[in-house]
Amino acid sequence: MKKYLIFFFCLNTFSAIAQNSLNKKAQESFEDAQQYLRQNIYEDGIKHLDEAIKADPKFQLAYIQLGDLYRRLKNHTKAKENYRKAISSAPNIEPRIYYVLGESELLTGDYSQAKNSFLLFQQKYAGTDKDYISRTKKYILDCNFAITAIKSPTKYEPINMGFYVNSSDRDYFPALTADGQTIIFTRVVKGNEDFYISTKKDNEWQKAIPLSNKINTPNFNEGAQSISPDGKYLFFTGCNRPDGLGRCDIYVSRKEGNDWGKVINLGKIINSEFWESQPSISPDGSTLYFVSNRPGGIGGYDIWKSTLTDEGKWTDPVNLGPKVNTPYDENTPFIHADGKTLYFSSNGWPGFGDKDIFYSRMADDGQFSTPVNLGYPINTFNEEIGLIVTADGSEGLFSSNIKDGGFGDLDIYHFLLPEKVKPLPITYVKGIVRDKETKALLEANVLVIDLKANNPVFNDYTSKETGDFLAVMPIGSEYSFNVEAEGYLFNSQNFQLTKVNANKPYLLEILLDKIKVGNTVTLYNIFFDTNKYDLLPTSKVELSILIDLLMGNPTMSIEIQGHTDDVGDLKLNDVLSENRAKAVYDFLVNNGIDKKRLSYKGYGETKPRSNNTTEEGRKQNRRTEFVITKI
Repeated sequence: MKKYLIFFFCLNTFSAIAQNSLNKKAQESFEDAQQYLRQNIYEDGIKHLDEAIKADPKFQLAYIQLGDLYRRLKNHTKAKENYRKAISSAPNIEPRIYYVLGESELLTGDYSQAKNSFLLFQQKYAGTDKDYISRTKKYILDCNFAITAIKSPTKYEPINMGFYVNSSDRDYFPALTADGQTIIFTRVVKGNEDFYISTKKDNEWQKAIPLSNKINTPNFNEGAQSISPDGKYLFFTGCNRPDGLGRCDIYVSRKEGNDWGKVINLGKIINSEFWESQPSISPDGSTLYFVSNRPGGIGGYDIWKSTLTDEGKWTDPVNLGPKVNTPYDENTPFIHADGKTLYFSSNGWPGFGDKDIFYSRMADDGQFSTPVNLGYPINTFNEEIGLIVTADGSEGLFSSNIKDGGFGDLDIYHFLLPEKVKPLPITYVKGIVRDKETKALLEANVLVIDLKANNPVFNDYTSKETGDFLAVMPIGSEYSFNVEAEGYLFNSQNFQLTKVNANKPYLLEILLDKIKVGNTVTLYNIFFDTNKYDLLPTSKVELSILIDLLMGNPTMSIEIQGHTDDVGDLKLNDVLSENRAKAVYDFLVNNGIDKKRLSYKGYGETKPRSNNTTEEGRKQNRRTEFVITKI
């Protein structure tokens, strides 16, 4: 919430300059207004103040109080009208009226006038209140920024998500899976916040339904959620719950089959006696961003982050620091599926008056860049919060009370995102895991490793009920992909995503072979330099999986096979393939596998898998495999 300086009903504040009216009727109406205002009956208070002004059009104190009233009610247009009348109604004016007038002008987009009012306040104010002084400087920066930014508007055409998503109730805080097929959002029904879900069928959103009674409750509010890219984990805010540590805490639930599992409070490391809310989970599930007003921050509400250790524990939260946070408020963080672009709202960075949406990009050293305002008219003098961006970076989604075409108080909208504020490109691999023979769905571990950074970008299990998975892969790296299930040989694939335009999703059906003699696995993530047979370091990821398989099946024996394409001398290819197979053999032996269980052989170019006339075909023929020789 924006921390305005309110002079509400402080009758003595301006008494030295703004005097009571000498008009008896005006003064009586003014005093009658005070009786209502002390009881917070604003409508009748305004009525009597209007009567006082009607009786005495020069009644400065009544104008000031009306301005304060409308400012409290967030009717900034009427507030500035009354402050301006207060200034023009008498020759002298308390300097702080220029300050509150400037705020009201700023919050109605009257930037040039707002700047003038703040400059007048700077000239006339003789006090030492640091809050007034620092905020005035900040507001002048806002005015200068807005005056310039409005001259270069971006294309912005928000479209309502439609009546299957939106309703006559308040619909807001959208969250979207990476494939864009599922949206989860918050809806307020009879004063209670719950989650609703809609899925796409034939490219059309279906009617939204309550998410799950394992998450939604009739007595507590659930909102401000973040869905993992694969749609399997929901992080959300729960307030005033019996297991809460503060007013609002962060919770998580994992999807189990077609329903959701038990709701778990993330515990005292993440949550505190203070306010924690608005979580956003990174695409690999290793970093949680959230908002808190806990001690140690820079402003009132800051963005913090915590990382998940290999032991499954969250680390002590770390403030994102002055590169992101300001002495004011930051809210609604959204880390994009690229894992590096953070969108958030702030009223501290130069903007258009109230909270604006910004983005900041994480560098390779983990530090965020100076935030960039998304510009006009995405941002305006109104409060803009809660933006999310589709995984492909093409669209933004947000909630608004835009009246034209709306269905309720708040609806969810989408719009094409300007090129200059888009995230980094990503793609994803989406699939289902089955038994090769029976086609039964399998519970399997899916592991995707960024070979360039040597970090997992996805490591999770499919369920027996659905067998599905979805893993996000940012463009610009190479990824190993492995699927394992108990009693089965693992599946190996490799994705080279070094081209900027290589963002087409991969849709796979993974068919796993059972462990039995004769079955073969191609090791797509065993790497050698051209015409060499020294294992490259990136090969260790997949070799460790092979070691685990052999350790878990102590009676199994395998033959390691090397293959080449037909480029070059036949005999040299035979030797090369033999040496490469032996390199794998040696690695396994050196890492605890009994050599009696292993053999190796080079087949050169004699067993091509594809045609050698194309580079893609030759690539498939250059491979390392193993075949089970004994169980």
